[in-house]
Amino acid sequence: MVPSALRPRLPRGAMIAAVASFALWHAAMAAGEDEGGTFELVTSFVREHVTIEHAGRSVTGGSMRGTNTVTRSDGGPFVEGESNVVECVIYATRTEAGLDLEAPCTNTDSSGDTWFWIARRTAGDMEVGGEGRRELLGGTGRYAGVRGTCTYSTRYLTESEIVSVAGCKWLRP
Repeated sequence: MVPSALRPRLPRGAMIAAVASFALWHAAMAAGEDEGGTFELVTSFVREHVTIEHAGRSVTGGSMRGTNTVTRSDGGPFVEGESNVVECVIYATRTEAGLDLEAPCTNTDSSGDTWFWIARRTAGDMEVGGEGRRELLGGTGRYAGVRGTCTYSTRYLTESEIVSVAGCKWLRP
């Protein structure tokens, strides 16, 4: 151990500057941390699909248009109570092995900012519904850089009307 008389001493101003520099560095590091959270939403769609039988399977293609409403959010770009327009293109096949559904969707809020997801589902069918997963793929404006996943459940109310409930986790690195 070095005797206190031999230890280098910083002038008081230098010590204050060192502490202030550390505090600024810590604040900058905290600001650079990932931002993230969770939200839940309800989506209501009207679909226009065509299904054909093709080479031992059913193939469905078409579009869906509707609205999303965020029903719960712990902050971030997904604001509780906010609704937006959603448009999707859907492609699905059904074989004896099961369903393979994929639907890329674009969501547009009232300010014109967009966010994207792609829904995938292998459970259920195209008449009743089922459970699946959505992947959040970023967007524009306040949604830029947002990534995440959602689990969702879809029900077909009529031949053309669908409702879906999702719980999502998001992150913006």
